[in-house]
Amino acid sequence: MPEKKYTGEDIRVLEGLDGVRLRPAMYIGSTGKEGLHHLVYEVVDNSVDECLAGICNLIKITIHKDNSITVEDNGRGIPVDMNKQFKKTALELVLTKLHAGGKFDKKAYMISGGLHGVGISVVNALSEKLKVQVKRQGNIYEQEYKRGKTLDKLKQTGKTKDTGTTVFFVPDKEIFSTLEFDFNTLATRLKEIAFLNAGLKIILNDERKNKKEEFHYTGGLVEFVKWLNKTKEAIHSKPIYFKKSTDHTIIEISIQYNSGYQENIFGFVNTINTVEGGTHISGFKTALTRVINDYAKKQNILKTGNLTGDDVREGLTAIVSIKIPEPQFEGQTKTKLGNSEVKGYVDSVVSSALSDFFEENPAIAKKIVNKAAESAKARNAAKKARDLVRRKSAFGLSGLPGKLADCSSKKKDKTELYLVEGESAGGSAKQARNKEIQAILPLKGKILNVEKARLDKMLVNQEIKSLVVALGTAIAESFDLSKIRYHKIVIMTDADVDGAHIRTLLLTLFYRYFPEVVNNGYLYIAQPPLYQVSKGRESVYAYNDAEKDALVKRMGKGDDGKGVNIQRYKGLGEMNPDQLWDTTLNPEHRSMKRVTVADAQEADRLFDILMGSVVAPRKHFIQTHALNVKNLDI
Repeated sequence: MPEKKYTGEDIRVLEGLDGVRLRPAMYIGSTGKEGLHHLVYEVVDNSVDECLAGICNLIKITIHKDNSITVEDNGRGIPVDMNKQFKKTALELVLTKLHAGGKFDKKAYMISGGLHGVGISVVNALSEKLKVQVKRQGNIYEQEYKRGKTLDKLKQTGKTKDTGTTVFFVPDKEIFSTLEFDFNTLATRLKEIAFLNAGLKIILNDERKNKKEEFHYTGGLVEFVKWLNKTKEAIHSKPIYFKKSTDHTIIEISIQYNSGYQENIFGFVNTINTVEGGTHISGFKTALTRVINDYAKKQNILKTGNLTGDDVREGLTAIVSIKIPEPQFEGQTKTKLGNSEVKGYVDSVVSSALSDFFEENPAIAKKIVNKAAESAKARNAAKKARDLVRRKSAFGLSGLPGKLADCSSKKKDKTELYLVEGESAGGSAKQARNKEIQAILPLKGKILNVEKARLDKMLVNQEIKSLVVALGTAIAESFDLSKIRYHKIVIMTDADVDGAHIRTLLLTLFYRYFPEVVNNGYLYIAQPPLYQVSKGRESVYAYNDAEKDALVKRMGKGDDGKGVNIQRYKGLGEMNPDQLWDTTLNPEHRSMKRVTVADAQEADRLFDILMGSVVAPRKHFIQTHALNVKNLDI
């Protein structure tokens, strides 16, 4: 093969925002749904920065009928005066140059979320049209852009007594695989922002569906925690709250314990959701564990040993929000805070404030400590149960569940484990599968609802024990993703009410106890067909009612469906092995959905509603969504 020449002519310089258009995922995460919505967040973050500066108290977001977006605020307005160095207005610099903004020195913004200075310029680069209007110093100014390029000079179009910035943009169809904004996705993030900025009003208006929602919470984090816990049974009615300001750093925390067994800690830095945590979360956890242990010993509630972090966080819902001048995020997507000094700040604030609270509220303190002590007892019982699960004698000489039909391949990246409802479907699946790469684990009946049980109760449940051993990862603090035995874990249940219930139980189990399996893309849901539509020798499968109706219309050819036979599959066991292979197991034909968690707060709330012990929220959910049910099989 001839050697390729590499000379100075091969060096390419990308001008302006060309690099953003060439590699958009580097800046917004993806060119799919996630990246599309990220455009809105970047513009809104600029408005929120005005709120953090103490100026803006109203942000309006409008989704227009053509899926274009307008974001309007009542902040100071982006400056429009000339920048002497670049001989352009400040507005044009902000919109056309990466790393241009007012957030790099601390004159305009002491605290901001958009520290990288790429936000609105990236939105401009990835929009086929963007128009900005600025109300500032008594005047209205406007300018238009196309795919990051300036179309015209800044124009003064009127007079006003108001101030603020309005950004209208149309996402570029050359960049994005989808242009459809989801109201609920935007609403979730905007609600979060409103909670984190007490007094800020955010209005989301969807002109496509004539739908409007307003977010305005004067109670801030206390209201946020109450909202997160509203489907749970709180063990103290009023959330604990404290706020401390020091050296331009604001630390604000609210916590409330509930009677459940899950922990939910959400961290925010300058209103940005740090889903991977960071030093602020580490500082909070360390202080919480120490304070509760100190109080337990002081009050003689704990005779021997120490409570672990897991013990003291059982049933905890907490918001840790900090605002700092120089956040150091790990990665452009800002999902983890790296500032080492923050850990000490948060630790000190929590230690002092929580110790004082416990001294002043002994009844609440004892409830929290007693719950942690109960968790410690369950942890010790769970350890014994885990040791039992590890013993090969529990499942025979192979160390694997006896009912597991394992695959023969040792290449983990090719293998699949199907969790199948019942022995009948399990038998069909075992006959239908590709034995080299597909393993089948039949599950008898409905597994334990882990939303209502601690780990020690779970691990004496035979079906859960079988699943844990088959996965190979162990569970809880012993969990090790590197030991997972399959590349895909596929939930395959019947298309009826019982099947849906079993699927939800399994999803709850994975979300609560195997989150890494979900987050790393290992978990899937099989999509078996609902119908077989046939006429004469032609037979086609339909996966929903719309497909079925279309097939009936085509096969009937205007004869009102005469001669067309429709078979509704209520269970996988009704299919013979060949049908099950063709429709659900064959990698070339099958349809599967990968399970992802786009919104941890909403996922937690939904699992608690559906599977938790409080009945009222579940009843309300069913009444609200009853009319949206499809394929109900009673």
